[in-house]
Amino acid sequence: MFKIEAQRENSLQQLESALGYGFQNIALLDRALTHRSFGPEHNERLEFLGDSILGMVIAKKLYDLFPQAPEGDLTRMRAALVRETTLAAMAREFQLGDKLRLGAGELKSGGSRRDSLLADAVESIIGAMFIDTQQDFTLVNHVVLRWFRDRLTTINPEVNQKDPKSQLQELLQAGHHPLPVYTIERIDGADNNQTFFVSARIYGTSQVFHGTGTSRRRAEQMAAQKALDFLQGGK
Repeated sequence: MFKIEAQRENSLQQLESALGYGFQNIALLDRALTHRSFGPEHNERLEFLGDSILGMVIAKKLYDLFPQAPEGDLTRMRAALVRETTLAAMAREFQLGDKLRLGAGELKSGGSRRDSLLADAVESIIGAMFIDTQQDFTLVNHVVLRWFRDRLTTINPEVNQKDPKSQLQELLQAGHHPLPVYTIERIDGADNNQTFFVSARIYGTSQVFHGTGTSRRRAEQMAAQKALDFLQGGK
């Protein structure tokens, strides 16, 4: 692990307090906050691990909370809780943005505010905790569920948990309108670190809705959400 300077370590210790978990090896937390643009020791492997752990934690909790809910409802609720926008909102609650280690290009383009990077950091921290506890799933499970406590209290299998693209499609179909048209405007970055810029156009308006993301799907979801907000009068 790389050495952590005193000022950085103090910042990470403040984050530990917000997370409700103290790392035995604080360098793991530092790595969890390090984007690949910063250098060769980054958080992508931790993100891979944390994503799987988070899915299991939330799936089991929903299974216990809603014993009568069918698989489809459980799947939709889990997707709503672990999707990028939810994790990014949680990252902002932890004030992760100003603690991310980013390369100059990412800093200049506002990477510390980007949902995809913030969400990835949350998953990476979960992976880092799992390693730091020597694979103590019970402890990690406890910490993660505490993060999600309020969201788990309010989630409801009767409420529509569908993603923005699905909601937009259903809304347009209900009005007998054509489906939205998504276009990739451009793709920036190397093959292993791309940013997609997508536009969405819908019948009946000249308004163009834009989205960005680390995958085409994420960019389309963002564009769809903006279209939904527009159609429903939210913006």
